[in-house]
Amino acid sequence: MNRRRGLPDDEVSVFRQALEEAGVRRLASNRADPGKPRDTSDEAKAQRRADATSASANHDTSRTSDGRVEPVRPSAFLDFAVSDLPYRTYSQLKRGRINWEAGLDLHGYTLDEARQELESFLHDALSRRYRCVLIVHGKARTSISSGLTDYPVIKSHVNAWLREWPTVLAFCSARELDGGTGAVYVLLRRHGDAL
Repeated sequence: MNRRRGLPDDEVSVFRQALEEAGVRRLASNRADPGKPRDTSDEAKAQRRADATSASANHDTSRTSDGRVEPVRPSAFLDFAVSDLPYRTYSQLKRGRINWEAGLDLHGYTLDEARQELESFLHDALSRRYRCVLIVHGKARTSISSGLTDYPVIKSHVNAWLREWPTVLAFCSARELDGGTGAVYVLLRRHGDAL
């Protein structure tokens, strides 16, 4: 008897054999892909600069502000939830019990590029009706010459931007296996869904 599912071992064996015969292969990893790798070619950099320039000319379409952002510590745990979000839902998010369906890695982006990527990613997540996503914002780097730690610019801005985004119900720093305080789980409101 298989203890996990309460099925007899022979039924489990028959099922596994049927899957194998159908060509189903076991996944090497059960984690979602955090996004496509960034193209670092000169052509791609020039295109991103052109996109950032055109985006800055159209600030009225942006949902995130450029106002003063409070710096956060590199190791600070980020968390936010709208006031009417059920405690149980937020608790599940904080424990990593809500599976994230897509991810965005903001390492190596300038502030303007990160903002544009984040907005585009959130629009895409909304259109795909994702419930939870992962955003990797990273942490500050320590300067070798001075030994001082710069405050994490992208992390601080992501903390502010997500609070302004209308479909964000909650976010919190991820568990260590998903990036710890260098990433956040973001719980999104899907159109037509109740909390």
